Amino acid sequence: QLGEKARVNLAGLPVEVHVEPFETWDGEAGAFALVFAATAWHWIDPTLRYSRAHELLRDGGHLAFWSASHAFPEGFDPFFTEIQDVYDEIGESYGEPWPPPPPEQTPDLAGEIEASGLFDDIRVRRYVWERPYTADEYISLLDTFSGHIAMEEAKRRRLYEEIRARIGTRQEPRVRRHWEAVLHVARRRA
Repeated sequence: QLGEKARVNLAGLPVEVHVEPFETWDGEAGAFALVFAATAWHWIDPTLRYSRAHELLRDGGHLAFWSASHAFPEGFDPFFTEIQDVYDEIGESYGEPWPPPPPEQTPDLAGEIEASGLFDDIRVRRYVWERPYTADEYISLLDTFSGHIAMEEAKRRRLYEEIRARIGTRQEPRVRRHWEAVLHVARRRA
């Protein structure tokens, strides 16, 4: 349980850990200087997330959230284009034009924040980095993604066999995966 792990790791610090949906949590209105979400903002009901954050924040408080996703900058590893044929074969196609847009062209949520009418001084920052993965490391990463977790076992087995084979035949048996984090920070409007 993540909440229990947080309690252990934060023991002795002036924090409380509550495990409850953000939309229904009974937090004190106007009590917080910061509402922060790390790779989870997209899971919160879009009809409630901004109003709920606004309600919990004190005047001048800040909303901050970031996402992390696979990035495709110029020169990204061709492995990710090549492996698409296996996704197609097993019926798990990407479903949008390939390759995805580069990081500087991926949409952010600044317009959505502004449209809420509840926040101003909206700032967006992008961070892109690269990490190499062995086949086993990359498969371990895929096993944390909901689409791969939900995939039928036979499809996942076929995909992972092909990932191991393709990475294993490379001169340097690793794949270079780029990540993009998009950080949004906005000040609560009175």
